[in-house]
Parts: sequence; C-alpha cells; structure tokens
Amino acid sequence: MSPFSTEHLQHRKIGHHQGRTVVMRIAVFGANGPTGRLLTGQALAAGHQVAAVTRQPDSFPLHHDRLEVVGADVLDPVAVDAAVAERDAVLSALGVPAGKEPISTYSRGVANIVAAMKRHRVRRLAVVSSSGVDPHSYSDGGFLFNRVLLPYVTRVLGKTLYDDMRRMETLVRASDLDWTIVRPSGLYHLPSVTGYTLVEGHADGRFTARADLAASMLALLDDDRYLRTTVGVITTVDNPTLLQWIRREALAKS
Repeated sequence: MSPFSTEHLQHRKIGHHQGRTVVMRIAVFGANGPTGRLLTGQALAAGHQVAAVTRQPDSFPLHHDRLEVVGADVLDPVAVDAAVAERDAVLSALGVPAGKEPISTYSRGVANIVAAMKRHRVRRLAVVSSSGVDPHSYSDGGFLFNRVLLPYVTRVLGKTLYDDMRRMETLVRASDLDWTIVRPSGLYHLPSVTGYTLVEGHADGRFTARADLAASMLALLDDDRYLRTTVGVITTVDNPTLLQWIRREALAKS
C-alpha cells in the first residue's frame, strides 16, 4: 500500500499520533452493499467507531462494540441529519443498479449528506463515483473493450446511472467541504487488499477490487494530498479477464 502523509491532521482528529491511529467517528452510507461492508469492516479493524447507515439494518451482517447500525434512507433528510451528527468524517459507498429508468439516489442522497455535514460542521467527505463518468480508452483495453463495450456501458446501458453520478460530483465540488471523489473502474471481488494504485484524475486500468476501493477510501482520511480532488483507484494484480468479469459481475447483477 502507498505511504500516506499525516501532516496537519490533528486539528481534525484524523491521522496518527505517537505511532497509534487516532480514533475517528465515521459514518458509512451504503454500508450494506458489497463495498460498504468491506469499508465498515476495515474501519473497525483500524480502531475507528463506525455508524453503518443502511435502509435494511436487520440484515447487516457485522457486529462489533464500536459499530452502530443506523437504519436510515439516504433520501430522507431528517434521517441523514441524525446519522451525520457528531461524526468526524462521512464515507459514501452508495450503489444503485444500472437501468433505463431515471436514477437520482446519488445526487439526492449526497445532497442530503452535504447539507447535514454543513449543519453539523463535519468537514471530511469521500464519495464513490465511477470511471464511467468520464470514460477514457485503456492501454490494456483492446478494440473490443475500448470501442464497443465501454461506449455501450457508459452511453446506453448505464446512461442514467452515470448521469446521476455526474450530478452528484457537481454537488460535491460545489460544496466547501474537505471532499474527495473516488472513481473505481470495473468492480470485482478479491479476498484481501492489494498494493493498489491511487492517482489524481484518471487511472489507466479496467478493474478495481472492492477491498482496494474500501481501503483507498479509508486511507484518504489520513491523507491531505487529495483534498478537493477526484482520484482514480485501480487494482493491478489478479485482475479478471473481460469474460470472467462479465460472467462474475455484470451478468450476476442482471
């Protein structure tokens, strides 16, 4: 994993102090999704206090004495306000299946989160977006991926999803919070965190393990380099083939 700067962080109760991690109170939205569960587990393992925010609290699988499972809908501003109160940071791992119907969960939900953070003076925000919001050709993509699959996914299959992610990103950038927008590539499962790559702007890789996405979001809390920027995160080892990814991920969601 890349080293992370811990300068100028004590005033936000973020970072390390005398060799030990300073405990933070973190709210995780979308906590019951695949990435949200990993993010919650990693935050607990790092010693933080976590509020896992989900519409289905009874089905949340994790249990810990530093975990509070909060039943709340991100589209309910009153519930979001209560979930954000007294936190040090908010991490959004909201996820919505792609479809032809209009999608507004990302933009409306994050608008509620931003408003609550301003009200309660919570500064640090990291949100999951997608590389599909601003698609680029990939050096390892080949003709089929770059010229056929990528345009179809971003312009047709996932058009309403990426449109709403763009609205979400616009809202986040317009805020005066200490925000970071995190854009993974095609998500897939690996059992543990790898030496992932995190860069400002576009990351030249087609796949991101959810464990790495979760780890990168948690690591951002210890890093001032990416405040008010968009970052790309990719996994560079144990990537699936395109056919494997379609079979395991894309088709499994349909």
